[in-house]
Amino acid sequence: MGPPAAEPLEDPLSSSGATHPRAVNETVIAMLRPKPDLRLLTGEPAEAKAAAQDAVDAPGGVGMIASYATEVPLPATGTWGAPGKGGAQADIVLTAPQDGIPLLFIEVDNCHETAEEIAAKLLKYSRFFKRQIKDTDGKDKPMWRTRWMARVAERGEAPHPPVLIVFNHIGARDPNRTVPRLQELTRPLWAGEPADGFSSYDRKIPIIATGLRNLREHSRRSTRSSCAGRPSRRGPSARPPALPAPAAGRSSTTTDGRTLDSPQRRATGGTRRCASRARPRPSRPRTRPNATAWRRRPPRPPRRHAAGAPASALGKPPAESVGKP
Repeated sequence: MGPPAAEPLEDPLSSSGATHPRAVNETVIAMLRPKPDLRLLTGEPAEAKAAAQDAVDAPGGVGMIASYATEVPLPATGTWGAPGKGGAQADIVLTAPQDGIPLLFIEVDNCHETAEEIAAKLLKYSRFFKRQIKDTDGKDKPMWRTRWMARVAERGEAPHPPVLIVFNHIGARDPNRTVPRLQELTRPLWAGEPADGFSSYDRKIPIIATGLRNLREHSRRSTRSSCAGRPSRRGPSARPPALPAPAAGRSSTTTDGRTLDSPQRRATGGTRRCASRARPRPSRPRTRPNATAWRRRPPRPPRRHAAGAPASALGKPPAESVGKP
């Protein structure tokens, strides 16, 4: 008997295929924001040219196509080539140090999974981040640092790489209800621990959550995101969800804008001051404002009716000026 007949391969992005690979591709496109080549649109309708011009004028994305890797195993046991059981598999791994994102893990959820299932995935991430192996110099080092570059530890802390959760709302579950529950379940993974009057985030995971629609509209400048342990700052200068601060664990904000308090924020009175603002700023010459702009206008004369009596505050003549015919 000969070998069995080869079966045709299924297209994972077809309408009958799995929706998760399609959502992963859409997430990459939303973050990459590829620019069309206007030279190839010669002879196309005006609507197509206008849409392409809008895409060219829009803010740029993050990294290049080679910056994204999909379905990357994160072995808690075994090796990179033969991972053992109990490990995770990242939907997307982004490495774009040229854009300020040296390493970012991305999980895509079609709103079919519960908060408990997502928390179990993040727990596998934590196991992988804590795994130590011997490097080429013979010293123990976190396994993920032997493959990817990351920022150097600050103030003696070594936080884990951030994890971005992208919700594609095609399922029945509401992400605005999933995120608060997920924050409670994963608090030991991202919450800071008190140490000498401050909170330490050593070996903590910055966890960020956003929606795929918001990611399409705003890309890396999106402010409609929920970062576990970070207050949301709305406006064009807000830090993008893919760029978490060095210390994650301040406060929490749901995707509908509600702020959840945290122990550190209550201890500090809810006030923070950026280190860059603490530096003295160079003095600038103070200019005198235009005196003409501040000059008061002359008061208007009182309005008078035909009878000659001044009008009242409501624009009606006083009662005594109204006579009988």
